[in-house]
Amino acid sequence: MIRPSAAASLFVLAQLAHAQWNPPNAQWGKPAPSDVRVMSWNVQDALCSTNAKVEGNNNWTAAARVVAALRPDVLFVSEAGDNSGNGSGSNVDSVSNLTTTLDDFLHGGSDSFHGNTPVTAFVQKYAPSYDLPYVFVSSSNDGFNRNVVLSRFPFADLNGDSRSTLSDVPTVSATAWAPGGNGGIRGFLFVELDLPDALYAGDLVLGGAHLKAGSNASDHTQRITAAQNVSYVVRAWFNGNGGNLPDPAGRIADSPPATSVLDATTAVVLLGDWNEDELQNGSTNGPVAWLSQAQTAGGTSDGTDRDGTDMTYDSAVHAFSGNRQTIGTTGTKFDYVAWQDSVVSASNSSVFDSASNPASAQPPELSGFAGGAAGVTARASDHRPVFVDLVLPSAVVDCNANGIADALDIANGTSFDTNANGQPDECEPCGTLVTYCTAGTSTNGCNAMLAASGVPSVAQASGFTLSASNVEGQKTALVFYGLSGPKAALWAPGSTSLLCVKSPTQRTPAGSTGGTSGACDGSFALDVLAYLAAHPNALGQPLSAGDLAWFQVWYRDPPAPSTTNLSNALQLSFCP
Repeated sequence: MIRPSAAASLFVLAQLAHAQWNPPNAQWGKPAPSDVRVMSWNVQDALCSTNAKVEGNNNWTAAARVVAALRPDVLFVSEAGDNSGNGSGSNVDSVSNLTTTLDDFLHGGSDSFHGNTPVTAFVQKYAPSYDLPYVFVSSSNDGFNRNVVLSRFPFADLNGDSRSTLSDVPTVSATAWAPGGNGGIRGFLFVELDLPDALYAGDLVLGGAHLKAGSNASDHTQRITAAQNVSYVVRAWFNGNGGNLPDPAGRIADSPPATSVLDATTAVVLLGDWNEDELQNGSTNGPVAWLSQAQTAGGTSDGTDRDGTDMTYDSAVHAFSGNRQTIGTTGTKFDYVAWQDSVVSASNSSVFDSASNPASAQPPELSGFAGGAAGVTARASDHRPVFVDLVLPSAVVDCNANGIADALDIANGTSFDTNANGQPDECEPCGTLVTYCTAGTSTNGCNAMLAASGVPSVAQASGFTLSASNVEGQKTALVFYGLSGPKAALWAPGSTSLLCVKSPTQRTPAGSTGGTSGACDGSFALDVLAYLAAHPNALGQPLSAGDLAWFQVWYRDPPAPSTTNLSNALQLSFCP
């Protein structure tokens, strides 16, 4: 795995957070932020260079809104680049032209294929914080369209063959179950994805295809041939047929050859428009069966899962209608996602069809579509997207057991890390004291410094004292605290002090700092446990072991801005 910088890891982690999965409340995000959403969608030619990339009741706008609403982490697109199929031009886009078109689709800008006119409909218009910055356009095509992968994660060589993307599988020589050849008419592309080490133990390999269309026996044969070859590639090349060497029988013509199999925490996911409904095949194995189980249904040594068993493929249905159809209106499913379930699991899967959503459940990204939110999916394509949210092996500690990786908690601001040690503050050992923020400088050059002694046990009525030293002498002072977190905001215009405790706050009784007026020999102390015992209605009472609190000292300084100044601040975690 390639080690990203800490900043890059936090960026990716933050990007993974989105609204939860709650369609009745119009939330179509992932069940957990660390899940990886993979989506397959045949876009029926909507994404091509000659299409008008403008807001309106058109397939380009509809497709952009769907992607913005569902926000996959990895998106496989088929039937991209067909200008004649879209009716807006002719021929299939070159790799370069389709790459430019996809940048317009994601980010907007100027449409170089229409005299640099503005692109007024694009994914980031509807989901500004969302992006799929890594794009691979397959060089394989059937003279009409291409396959594409768009990803939040960068591509990286995972098996040592110097390549991270393949437009088609390497040619396979005939084996016991693979007839030989490649991945079919439009190729079976593969991408190797480098996932952030801060969150995941392994990486991900994704293979996608738009298999041969048609209902003739010859079409079925082409689909099966491609599926058999690909199943062999997954089993023998990526997973070494259960051993440590790729392609142990030497049947795969990769050049340069792979030097290693995928590690045990890196899963292969297969998806695409496979143009055949496995449930309508009767006793005949279709491409879904071959891609997920290879030779033997229920076998334990020749399946495409990492451990030689069968992969799992999705049984996704629409969240409201329960329909499984991804094309047409007769329940037909051509579009699939399959995964190595010995490595990853699925927390959720769904077919998306805006026409079957209640009005109150429509994603907000569909609001304002000229054809109405219900018509978005059908306007975009004759296929519905299917997606699966995958749970990948975690590389991180979830110390607060909230189902979110610690680094993601901190990156999202749902946990504080005041001492910047990479661990959420609520997971610090009880009694841990963290000094933070900067003390203001008083009129006489005093910097009030806060410290503590004793154990902050909620079971005790005294014995934990906060003490401020180097305070202006003969001034009124008090301790205040909060339970909502740290902050650092200017106390008053022109002040040198910072307010370091988030509201709401609780003021404790005031007293004198003693010492000498005009000198910095004043001090102030508070037994926190004694105060809490005497004030059962104070903020946060009754406090519990593990609760965090943030404290600061306020004192009078009449010549200063706002006539007051503040000490530095202290965070503590209460003990039992």
